Amino acid sequence: MASLFCTGGYSYSSGSSDGEDEDEGTEGYRKGGYHAARPGDRFAGGRFVAQRKLGWGNFSTVWLAYDTLHSVRTRLPPDSLLLFYYFCLLLFFLIDNSFFFPFACSLCNLVHLLSAIPVAFGYWRVRWRLFGSLLLRESETRFVALKIQKSARDYSHAALHEIELLSAVAQGDPTNSKCVLRLLDHFKHVGPNGHHVCLVTEFLGDSLLRLIRYNRNKSIGLSRVKEICRSLLVGLDYLHRELGIIHTDLKPENVLLVSTINPAKDPVRSGFTPILDRPVGSQYHGTVISFSEKMLKMRARRAVAKISQRRVSLGGFAAEFEKERNLDGISLKCKIVDFGNACWADQQLAGEIQTRQYRAPEVIIGSGYSCSADMWSFACIAFELATGDLLFAPKNCQGCSEDEYGSGFLSIMILQNNLHCGILFQLKN
Repeated sequence: MASLFCTGGYSYSSGSSDGEDEDEGTEGYRKGGYHAARPGDRFAGGRFVAQRKLGWGNFSTVWLAYDTLHSVRTRLPPDSLLLFYYFCLLLFFLIDNSFFFPFACSLCNLVHLLSAIPVAFGYWRVRWRLFGSLLLRESETRFVALKIQKSARDYSHAALHEIELLSAVAQGDPTNSKCVLRLLDHFKHVGPNGHHVCLVTEFLGDSLLRLIRYNRNKSIGLSRVKEICRSLLVGLDYLHRELGIIHTDLKPENVLLVSTINPAKDPVRSGFTPILDRPVGSQYHGTVISFSEKMLKMRARRAVAKISQRRVSLGGFAAEFEKERNLDGISLKCKIVDFGNACWADQQLAGEIQTRQYRAPEVIIGSGYSCSADMWSFACIAFELATGDLLFAPKNCQGCSEDEYGSGFLSIMILQNNLHCGILFQLKN
C-alpha cells in the first residue's frame, strides 16, 4: 500500500517511498491516476467514511476510514422485560416507596433512572442486568484502512491480484492469528479519474522501519528481536507451507505493529471522534499541498539532514547525550502486509523481486527464486533490528549497471559476513 500504512499508521505500500517527498504531488491526480479523496467522503454506498490520509505509494493512497456498519448501533433490542423494568423503576421513584422495590433509597432509584436516559433515546447499545445493577455502556467502533488504487488498467489488475492473495489468506485464517494482514472487504469506486479498485483492511500500527527510527537506529535488544521474529516466522510459515505464497518484498516497511507506538495516533485509544460529514471546501482540499508549502518542507528536511551530517562529522559526540528511547509498553506483535508484489509459488510473475537491501543472492544472479528468498529478507530484517544497521547497504556506482553492481555485491558478501557474525556474537554475549 502506501507508506502508511506513515503518520501513526501503516507502511504497507506497493511502491512506497521513504524518499524526500512527503506527499504524492499533484501530477498523479489525473485520468488513470489517484482518486482525489478528502475527509468525510463516503465509499461503498456510504459504509466507509474517509477520516485522514495515512500514506501513499506509486500504486495507491491509503486512508483511515470509519466503518459505519460495524460501529455503534442505535437500535434497541426488542425486549419487553427491559421496558417493564424501567416502567416499574419510574413508577416507584415517583411514589418514593422503596418497600415495594428492591432498592435501598430514592437516591439509588435516581441513579438507575438516569442510567436509563441513553437507552430511552437510543444513543447507545447497552448491556443490562436485573436486580438493580447499573447499566454498562458497551459501544463498538471500528476504524479500518482504505486503500484506493489508481484507476489505470495495469494498477487495477495489480489490485485484483492482491485481492486474490489476501482473500486466500483470510479464508485460511478465520481466527486472524497467523500474523498476516486481514482483508475485510473490497469494491470499486467511481470517481472523476476513473474506476478505482478499493481494498479495506484492518487498521494496524507503525512499521518496523518507524520503530527502528524511533529507537534512533540502535539495537532494540535481542529479547524484543525474538518477539518480532516469532510473529514474522508464524506469518511466513503460514504463507509458504499452507498457502504456497511468496511475499517477494519483505522489508521493515512491510511489517506493521498491531498497535501504534504513540497512543495518540491510534483512533480508538485516543478517543478520536469520527468525521461523518464532508467539510466545506473545494473538491481537492486537503488532498494535496501547495507548491510553496512543499518547498518549505523540502528545505526543512534538507536542514535537518545537514544537522545530522554535522553530528556524524563530530564523531557522534552529540549523539552520546541523546536519551535512549524507552520501548517498554510498546506491543511488538506484528503482521506482514503489502501483497502488491506477492505471487503464488508455482505462478511466479516477475524475474526481479525484492528491494535491493533485502534481495537474496539467487535473485541477484538470476537463477530463479522460491520461498527461501523471503527467508533471506527475514534474516536481513532481524539483523537490522538487532544492530540498528543494514546488513547490506548497496549504493549506486557511477558508470556501472545493476547487473555489475550485483556481481560486485556478491563478491564482498563473504568478507562482510565475517564482520557481521562477529557483531552478532558480541550481542549474544
